[in-house]
Amino acid sequence: QADGRKILLVSKVVIVVFGLLMGVLSVLLNAMGLNLGWVYMFMGTAIGSAVVPLWNLLMWKDANAVGAIAGAWGGMILAFITWFVVAQAQSGEITVDTLGKLEPNLAGNIVAITSSGLIHVVCSLVKPQNYDFKSMGEIKMLEDDQSGLDPKDYEDKFLSEAKAWVQKWGLAFTVVMVIIWPLLSVPAGVFSKGYWSMWVFISIAWSFVATGVIIWLPIYESRDTFINIFNSILGRKSMKQEEAKVGAAEATEATETTVPTDQTL
Repeated sequence: QADGRKILLVSKVVIVVFGLLMGVLSVLLNAMGLNLGWVYMFMGTAIGSAVVPLWNLLMWKDANAVGAIAGAWGGMILAFITWFVVAQAQSGEITVDTLGKLEPNLAGNIVAITSSGLIHVVCSLVKPQNYDFKSMGEIKMLEDDQSGLDPKDYEDKFLSEAKAWVQKWGLAFTVVMVIIWPLLSVPAGVFSKGYWSMWVFISIAWSFVATGVIIWLPIYESRDTFINIFNSILGRKSMKQEEAKVGAAEATEATETTVPTDQTL
């Protein structure tokens, strides 16, 4: 029976607790000799198997729940096995250092993503769920606050177009980052100092552009809200109030100029 205020309080408490736990975990990992790079590469092996099943559940009506669970857990198990096997085959032993090398982690990451996807697809094809996504729209919200939302955001046409946009650009970005971008580095072999400098420059430029988009695009999309707040501070009428006033005036004018049918007869 929680309301919005209680949910907000719990969220704040969880954030503080999570931050403290992550601080303790970072100290323990450092004491074990596991740096951030080691943990970062290990994450792909540990949780990469959830990526494809989650995508399928959101975008594919035939994706079933059992297949998603089997794919996530099965992919993780296969990824761990691959991670250990490649480390043993490459270095002759399994230690923290050998498990932190690039090749075992690369193999584990690839197996995690591909095997989980294959498991989920096979399970879904054998027993498709044929989900219509209607129940997602029927999820009861704690507080039905739709401020800042347009009614068209709930229309099937708008949602279908948004889904198509996500699928198109998501797939294109994945191909560029996962296939094309790494292949561009293959002809260079071992990077020279100049080539490495160019690579670093591109990465830095990418970061600045991404930072700009992340900061300024939401501001641009919410410009009407900012304008309304600014008008409220100055004691002016908001844009919605002005639009409502204009709409009411036009409706009144239309009513006054309309001649009743019985009078025309």
